[in-house]
Amino acid sequence: MNSGKRIVVTGASSGIGAATVRLLSSQGAQVIAVARRAERLAVVAEESGADYVVADLASDDGVAQLAAAVTAGGGLDALVNNAGGARGADPVEHADVDQWEEMYRINVLTTLRTTQALLPALRRGEGGDVVVVTSTAAHDTYPGGAGYVAAKHAERVIAGTLRLELVGEPIRVIEIAPGMVKTEEFALRRLGDAAAAEQVYAGVDQPLVADDVAEAIAWTLSRPRHVNIDSLTIRPVAQASNTVVARR
Repeated sequence: MNSGKRIVVTGASSGIGAATVRLLSSQGAQVIAVARRAERLAVVAEESGADYVVADLASDDGVAQLAAAVTAGGGLDALVNNAGGARGADPVEHADVDQWEEMYRINVLTTLRTTQALLPALRRGEGGDVVVVTSTAAHDTYPGGAGYVAAKHAERVIAGTLRLELVGEPIRVIEIAPGMVKTEEFALRRLGDAAAAEQVYAGVDQPLVADDVAEAIAWTLSRPRHVNIDSLTIRPVAQASNTVVARR
C-alpha cells in the first residue's frame, strides 16, 4: 500500500485532511501534516504519529517554511493539496468580492504555491504524486456557489495543465473531486451559522464523511506506478449532482 512513503498533507487540522493523515499513517507512511492551527494540528499528529509543520500556505513565508522542513528530511513521495474551503453562498449579483478573493487565495494560490515549492523534492526519487482535492463544484455549478465554483474550477485546471506539462516525468497528477461531505467545519465556516450549516445536510441519507474521501486518496496513491487516476469523483448515493439531492 503506502508503507514507507513520505507524504505531505495540507489542510490537516480537521476534516478530510485530518482523516487522510490518520489513514496514511496507519498504512505505514511517514506523513507530514500541515495547517495553520497549531493546537488542532498537534492533536492530529499525536493521534496519528505524524510529523507536523504549522504554516500558512497562503503566504510565501509559510510555503518556504514547509519546503525547508521537507528538504531537511530528504525526498518526497506525494503531496496531497487539501487546504482550501468555501466562503458565503450569495448570488453573483450580491457576491462579496472579499470572500471571492479569499477563496481564490486559500484554494487556488495555496495549491499553486505548495506544488511549485515541493516539485523539486518529488523529482528526487523514482516517482512522485501530486494530489489535488477539488470538489464536484470544479465540474459543474449551482446557484449561490459561483465563488467557490470558480475557485475549484481554477484549482482543477492547475491539475490538468500540470499533468500535460509533466508528461514523460515519473510524476502522477491526481484530482479527487468529493461531493457532499459532512465534516465538522466545512459548511459552518462557509455559512457562519450552525443551524444553517446543519440544514445543508438535512434529510440526506448518509452524506459522505471525511474517512470516505481519505480512503479514495489513499487508494489512488497506492496504485502501481504506471497507473494514474486522472480524476476521481466521489459522491453519496443520495446525491446525483450538485443540485439534485434526495432528502427525506
